[in-house]
Amino acid sequence: MTFRLPIAEAHAAKKVFIVGDFNEWSKNGNPMRKSKEGDFAITLEFPFGTFYQFRYLIDGLHWENDDAADAYMQSPFGSDNSVVMIDAY
Repeated sequence: MTFRLPIAEAHAAKKVFIVGDFNEWSKNGNPMRKSKEGDFAITLEFPFGTFYQFRYLIDGLHWENDDAADAYMQSPFGSDNSVVMIDAY
């Protein structure tokens, strides 16, 4: 599964990490790569039939959701988390 944060949403970021329940919300566990165009991307593998909550952490300060998420769930902190659903198709 490839996650992509477009340059418009990255806010001129230097570093972006994908953070979610799949990595125990580790703020530095999954760094994303910056393209020449300024987008950030990462490819992760997940088992089929699962779903995960996640967000992007920009420069260690700013949280961003994924506009292309499959769904959103409310977090215990009063904001929404992005959700990715891993289907077998």
